[in-house]
Amino acid sequence: MQAFHLADRPADPVDPANFTGPGTLVRMDGVSEHPPVNAYRVRFEARTRTNWHTHSGTQLLLVVEGTCRFQKASEPVQEIGTGGIVSIAPGERHWHGASGDGPMTHVALNIEAATTWLEPVTDHEYAGRTR
Repeated sequence: MQAFHLADRPADPVDPANFTGPGTLVRMDGVSEHPPVNAYRVRFEARTRTNWHTHSGTQLLLVVEGTCRFQKASEPVQEIGTGGIVSIAPGERHWHGASGDGPMTHVALNIEAATTWLEPVTDHEYAGRTR
């Protein structure tokens, strides 16, 4: 048995190559070896979001503060609040971030999952409008 504390890890700025807007990221790789799990505590400021991306394995988003805005490609934008969990299947093209009303923090658990980063989410896509 092991205990891990994300609060004990340094927070780095999110990578502007993969995020639109400011935020911080705390990494905790190797939470589990079988299956391999990495954990990330990500704080998004209002309207900050990831680029479109996919994962090779399952990703779980546990919302610990605020409202998470998220979208799977070809589906409507959705929102879930504090205490909510989003389950993202392997290969799903998606994005996630904070609502326009304030910051959002989630813990992302990547289970046997490497990330493939794609293009930025446009303001129209973020707003839930098609091009």
